[in-house]
Amino acid sequence: MSDTNYDVVILGTGPAGLQAAIHSARKNVSVLILGKQDKSSLKWAHIENFCCMSSIEGSKILKTGMEQAQTFGAVFLDEDVLKIAAPDQAESEGATFTITTESKEIKAKSVIIATGTTRNKLGVPGEKEYLGKGVSYCVDCDGNFFRNEPVAVVGDESAAAGGALHMAALTENVHLICKEINFSNDLLEKLTDKNVKIHKNVEVTEIEGNGQVNGLVLDNGVTLPVNGVFIELGAKGVMSLAGTLGVALDDSMKFIQTDKQQKTNVPGIFAAGDICGPPLQMAKAIGEGCVAGINSANYAKKH
Repeated sequence: MSDTNYDVVILGTGPAGLQAAIHSARKNVSVLILGKQDKSSLKWAHIENFCCMSSIEGSKILKTGMEQAQTFGAVFLDEDVLKIAAPDQAESEGATFTITTESKEIKAKSVIIATGTTRNKLGVPGEKEYLGKGVSYCVDCDGNFFRNEPVAVVGDESAAAGGALHMAALTENVHLICKEINFSNDLLEKLTDKNVKIHKNVEVTEIEGNGQVNGLVLDNGVTLPVNGVFIELGAKGVMSLAGTLGVALDDSMKFIQTDKQQKTNVPGIFAAGDICGPPLQMAKAIGEGCVAGINSANYAKKH
């Protein structure tokens, strides 16, 4: 197999992509994993809710997972995908997909989309600098690290309200920052009952810290002393690459629809992990990556 022709090409170096690479490569097919490691969801993560691991840095999982995949023959290319072209409709099922990266054009019999979801960001000073140091985009993932500490949840929708309620079970000092309230009165009552401090009609202008987050600056001049900031603005729409392939999305138009074999509606295209929808958890991503890896390899062999 040349360096531009592969049986299975995997988009994404997060837990779903790595597990897919391990399982597909073990089935004696050629596997390429595309994606910049610095953008991997594992790079800055700290994991404590994965079975049999009490606590581990995501960067260590990323390094180990890459080494495992390489041991079985998988190849990594640290580049983003610019475009994917599906086989001509006139061609038979099993014809190759054409994937354009930053430096080359690659052919693949099967593709696994495991890109995760890109979180909407505030775009304020301190957000990027304190990612993993008090700034998080996942209450379910990281909330437990801030037990009994002052925190803020930022967002207008039900995801933010639910995140604030989640944190209210872990700490008494929870702030919810809303430009508008776009969630139900029922949620609002629950937040009030839990003594969540709701700041309406304000926006965040800066996240402050000294090695770790220690403050959240609002546009009304108030600075909240918090150790954690959870940004719950919702996930962006699914990557445009999926749309150009005709891959079916769910009703929210944010996530890819798959069956129990992680197949999409497009023959030869599989998907796994956060791109397939919540819960956005490593355990789910790894399980789906395993299934996608096995079935994509079988598809490539068949065709």
